[in-house]
Amino acid sequence: MNAFRLAGDMTHIMSVLVLLLKIHTIKSCAGVSLKTQELYALVFATRYLDIFTDFISLYNTVMKMIFLGSSFSIVWYIRRHKMVRRSYDKDHDTFRHQFLVLPCFLLALLIHEKFTFREVMWTFSIYLEAVAILPQLVLLQRTRNVDNLTGQYVFFLGAYRALYILNWAYRYFTEPHYVHWITWISGFVQTLLYADFFYYYLNSLKNNVKLTLPD
Repeated sequence: MNAFRLAGDMTHIMSVLVLLLKIHTIKSCAGVSLKTQELYALVFATRYLDIFTDFISLYNTVMKMIFLGSSFSIVWYIRRHKMVRRSYDKDHDTFRHQFLVLPCFLLALLIHEKFTFREVMWTFSIYLEAVAILPQLVLLQRTRNVDNLTGQYVFFLGAYRALYILNWAYRYFTEPHYVHWITWISGFVQTLLYADFFYYYLNSLKNNVKLTLPD
């Protein structure tokens, strides 16, 4: 465990807490993409298949449970909660997210480190996480005006991945034979997808104005 990894994990948890705060307290999911949340639920479900079989550490197990529980809870809130679901912007959240799943799965079958069921599923989750934010970014671009909590959620989510890149760089220079090209390339792709949002988000903070995305 190093400072970059810990900061990345805490930032990831912050993104989840911000989103749950909005949904649970305000009883609103306006500006939140159900499609992205469903993709993240699938990401964690396929990545943490070892949660009940392989014990690494208490920290590792707790983190897995947090991300699994929170992702499925958010999906449930948006789909089933009688008040929250009324604010879901179905008309703008139309990104066909199912078309991201099959290419990621096929890529995992073709490019992986070891051809076992668990390894292929883990690799699939890495590829899918890299593009899971796309429906959310498209939704925000269509609605343009982004409320503070939704903006913070997306920012923290992008910052988590950026910090993980620093974690990988640190481990590359401090740990022998630490090479994971699949994770690294997917992580860079994921971070690049946030670049445009970061630009406008930081500009809004600098100028103390409401975040507005261009058409």
